[in-house]
Amino acid sequence: MAATPEKPVPATPRRKTGRHRGEGQWAMGHHTPLNGNEQTKKDDDGLNVRTRIETIYAHRGFDSIDGADLRGRMRWWGLYTQRKPGIDGGKTAILEPEELDDEFFMLRVRIDGGRLTTEQLRVIGEISQEFARGTADLTDRQNVQYHWIRIEDVPEIWRRLEAVGLSTTEACGDTPRTILGSPVAGIAEDEIVDGSPAIDEIHRRFIGNKDFSNLPRKFKTAISGSPLLDVAHEINDVAFVGVDHPEHGPGFDLWVGGGLSTNPKLGVRLGAWVPLEEVPDAWEGVISIFRDYGYRRLRNRARLKFLVADWGAEKFRQVLEDEYLKRKLVDGPAPEQPVEHWRDHVGVHRQQDGRFYVGFAPRVGRVDGATLTKIADLAAAHGSGRLRTTVEQKMIVLDVAEDQVDSLVAGLEALDLKVKPSPFRRGTMACTGIEFCKLAIVETKGRGSALIDELERRLPEFDQPLTININGCPNACARIQVADIGLKGQLVLDDAGNQVEGYQVHLGGALGLEPAFGRKVRGLKVTSEELPDYVERVLKRFEAEREEGERFATWAARASEEALS
Repeated sequence: MAATPEKPVPATPRRKTGRHRGEGQWAMGHHTPLNGNEQTKKDDDGLNVRTRIETIYAHRGFDSIDGADLRGRMRWWGLYTQRKPGIDGGKTAILEPEELDDEFFMLRVRIDGGRLTTEQLRVIGEISQEFARGTADLTDRQNVQYHWIRIEDVPEIWRRLEAVGLSTTEACGDTPRTILGSPVAGIAEDEIVDGSPAIDEIHRRFIGNKDFSNLPRKFKTAISGSPLLDVAHEINDVAFVGVDHPEHGPGFDLWVGGGLSTNPKLGVRLGAWVPLEEVPDAWEGVISIFRDYGYRRLRNRARLKFLVADWGAEKFRQVLEDEYLKRKLVDGPAPEQPVEHWRDHVGVHRQQDGRFYVGFAPRVGRVDGATLTKIADLAAAHGSGRLRTTVEQKMIVLDVAEDQVDSLVAGLEALDLKVKPSPFRRGTMACTGIEFCKLAIVETKGRGSALIDELERRLPEFDQPLTININGCPNACARIQVADIGLKGQLVLDDAGNQVEGYQVHLGGALGLEPAFGRKVRGLKVTSEELPDYVERVLKRFEAEREEGERFATWAARASEEALS
């Protein structure tokens, strides 16, 4: 890295020697905080804020919370302030944080691997009804997310969650976030390897561990042994993907450096095969590289994907082996491409043991506490003690006897939880949006739900796999760049020249079969009101022009701009 002089050096071609700040990489000796976020973390570890919440803030109320805790360290325990009602999207980037803050919190429940018992889900539902005004959205990180949480209630919520083995530890913040896992780990008939033991060991050794509670930014993990590639491994900081090595048998292919937001990058393979028992050590090596070599100077370059892009896969693997693992990794094969478009496990499927799992689709992840409690009761009544959340804002009931399946499906359908959903219900996903998020510009959940209804009414015969991902801002929490139709919220002009809510359109993104980012047609933006008309028009053109067996993403890549407008 080129040295930067501390001050101009007159009339000499030589650089002044000495330390420079660089990118704030600890491994390069640059420990001085270079921005406010790094200073806040250096002043006090985010994990320490729990004591202040329990002993001070919960007793003295919202106004007693220190600003650095409120907008920084409280994230280490899954807490963000939510958006103050009545602030329109045009003010999102203009107002100061304290002007956007409401006196209520979003609270994220960490669900590693998406694994829940019926007892845990019932407690989640009860907390929602008692403390969160009924809110309890399913996220695309396998979490459950509450809103309207009062700081006074947080210690009691923690007590109830932890009594059933759940927590909010490092659900947000510059930490190792929730570990994604295959929703059908350990039960699917076609599974290559069950990654659950590795998830458990990583959680035991490293979550809440102060060795990894001050990272440059968030760190996302995915571990799945499913041939469906069902955890969006391509867009995680580190991912372990199930493969069958020709000599060593089942294990994992190691990927690093994926991520979306405003500068999307797909993860890259290191070409290394990792056996199940060594996954936690390899994970520790990768996150340690991020901690030590990650860029801390600029927040918008503080994700692992930028280091991987600069180093390349070969150097990254070499540093991992030489400096952290102290041994060579085994070369291994790439995962095979999945044969199915859908990776959400919706529907009725046979398990390894002859029983069945039943996956169902809420509307854009929007559920409520009462519904979650009913799901728990319904699952238990049909012989199940286990459920799973998915990375597609869906949920699965496990271990259902064959003679109980039809009754369970009927019960779920009665709750408007579709086991056989239309492509629009199945494939539409939305982030939190302006309803609660301080970064959002437009509404998302309600818009997505209404869009589903309109498309089902207008195109009842449409039967092609399709993903429609709706995001309230450019940060891509709903993965807009890798959707068939990705909608990035922004303010646009309507026909009368008025500034209104709308979306920039991305078309033809995909994960799994042929991972790629969606195509942006120049100037292609639609208002929220025009959205159903636009999607209907594009899908009718797709049906008219598609070749036999052609997917939407493939067609969108070759279609004319006129056909996509």
